Amino acid sequence: MKTSLLVASIAAGLTLAGAATARDAQPPRMDLPAFEEIDLNGDGGVTAEEMQQAREAMKAARFAQADTNGDGALSVEELIVAAQNDRAERMADRIARMVERFDDNGDGVLQADEMGRDGARRGGNRMFDRADINDDGSLSAEEYANALARMADRSGRDGHGEGRRHN
Repeated sequence: MKTSLLVASIAAGLTLAGAATARDAQPPRMDLPAFEEIDLNGDGGVTAEEMQQAREAMKAARFAQADTNGDGALSVEELIVAAQNDRAERMADRIARMVERFDDNGDGVLQADEMGRDGARRGGNRMFDRADINDDGSLSAEEYANALARMADRSGRDGHGEGRRHN
């Protein structure tokens, strides 16, 4: 039963990967086709049928990429690898954007001073200000615990790196 649920969950995630947008306004998980690619008859307009055909082609391409042994079926192992590859690709994109954003000297790598610049620190100050409920410039143990709980609620985690279980 658990294996069936895992397979169904991963398959659903793969199916939705092309249309889903990651949290925090991340770009789409996969590249969307150019207009010319979905204007199948080249008439300068895209019909609902052409959109459907494009979606089906994208779905088939994702499936074929995940079906590493070419047997026309996705095993648990293939689905896990596909999910890991998708996650690694999104992480690589996020890291590349971070380097681009903070690389002040343009050398393609981040030095410690580039990661600690004022723009990055402002976010930390905003978080501190939100946590400091009584505005006394200091966090009590209760304020700190409340801030951790709010962050855990937002991320779906229990505050110790473990995902929450939703009933």
